[in-house]
Amino acid sequence: MNRKPFETQLLPSEKNVLAPDHSEIRLLLNTTRGSSCHCTLPPGSVSLAGVHAMIEEIWYFVQGRGQVWRKQGDHEEVVDVFPGVCLTIPPQTHFQFRNAGEEPLGFIIVTMPPWPGEQEWMEVAAHWSTE
Repeated sequence: MNRKPFETQLLPSEKNVLAPDHSEIRLLLNTTRGSSCHCTLPPGSVSLAGVHAMIEEIWYFVQGRGQVWRKQGDHEEVVDVFPGVCLTIPPQTHFQFRNAGEEPLGFIIVTMPPWPGEQEWMEVAAHWSTE
């Protein structure tokens, strides 16, 4: 593998992909053990609810205000998110997020192991309506 010893990158100005949950993804750097991206959800939007099969994630909010719903078995919670909040999405956790503010909801996602592709995500019953 001919990986450079260090990598540096600016946040892309445009989305690279629309995530399976309908949020905008700007790809950041990856290593052999994890991947990172910047996720944006426009004002008034609600993501689709989903679950990851194997990966786990850490989310760090940098812009906007919103809420995240997470559910594992009988335990579920909704947390308010805003710049400075950090949370985890363990494997096989149902989750959904919504923008409750007037500016984009933006957060950094670290995925471990690296994001394997859309087959990793599956839609589940929603906590909030997306209509």
